Amino acid sequence: ISMATDGMRYSLPSREIIADSIEAVVIAQSYDALVTVPGCDKNMPGCAMAMVRLNRPSVMIYGGTTKPGRKRNGDTIDIISVFEAMGKRECGAIDEVELEDIVHHACPGAGACSGMYTASTMAAALEVLGLALPYSSTAPAGSEDKLQECRGIAPTVHALLKRNLRPLDILTKKSFENAIVVTNALGGSTNAVLHLLAIARTAGIELSLDDFDRLGNRTALLADVRPSGTYRMEDIHRIGGIPAVVKYLLALGWIHGDCLTVTGRTLQENVASA
Repeated sequence: ISMATDGMRYSLPSREIIADSIEAVVIAQSYDALVTVPGCDKNMPGCAMAMVRLNRPSVMIYGGTTKPGRKRNGDTIDIISVFEAMGKRECGAIDEVELEDIVHHACPGAGACSGMYTASTMAAALEVLGLALPYSSTAPAGSEDKLQECRGIAPTVHALLKRNLRPLDILTKKSFENAIVVTNALGGSTNAVLHLLAIARTAGIELSLDDFDRLGNRTALLADVRPSGTYRMEDIHRIGGIPAVVKYLLALGWIHGDCLTVTGRTLQENVASA
C-alpha cells in the first residue's frame, strides 16, 4: 500500500519502532524470557535488536514463508511475479485476464515472500547466528513443521531460563561471520548488510563493511534461489533446510562450527545429523 508514497520513508525507522516497542513491553511487564515471532522484512532485525538489548533468555520463531502460487496453466509464481506482471501489462506484453490470474494466485496463503528476499534472508542469518532453532527459517508458514516448532517452543524457553543462556552469550564476531557467509552463499538480500550491522552494534560487536567485503570475496554463490534464481525457501527446506547448507559450508571450512546457539549446543552439533 505504501509503495511509491511517503509511507515508504517509514520503512527503516519502523525497525527501530519495533525494537523499542518490544523493549518497552518486556521491561514494563517484567518478562523473564522472550519468544519473538516476526514475519517480514523489518520485523526480523527489529525483534533481534530487542532481544539483544534486553539480554534475557530469548528465542525467535520465524513466521515462515508463503507457499508459491500457481497460475491456471500450472506455472509456479510468487509475489515478484505480480511486480513483473504489472510492468508487462503496462507495456502491453500481457492482457488484463493474465494479469488478474497472476494477482489472484501469486500468494495462496499466509507468510512472507517465498524467496531470498529480506525476510527469509534475515531468518536464515538469525538461525545461523544462533537466535532461532534449526530449520526455523525455511519451514513454510502454516506447514506442519512450523506448527510443531511453535507447539514445542516451551521446552526451549525453559532450558534457556534454567541455564540463563542469553543473546549476548551467543552472539560473537564469529557468529556474525557465519551469518554473512550463509547470506552470500544463498544469494541473500543486500538489506542483510544494514540489519546485521545494526544487530552487531546493539550487541557491542565490531562489524564493518570491510568484513562483508572480505567474506564476500571468498564465498561462492551456491544456491539458485529467487529473486536471482529459480527455487524458493520451501525447496531449501525440502532438501534439509539451513542445517544442510551449514553442514556443507562446515565441510568446506568456510564457517565456524564452535559458535553457541539457543539449543545450548554449538552450530556444528546442531547440524551433525542434517
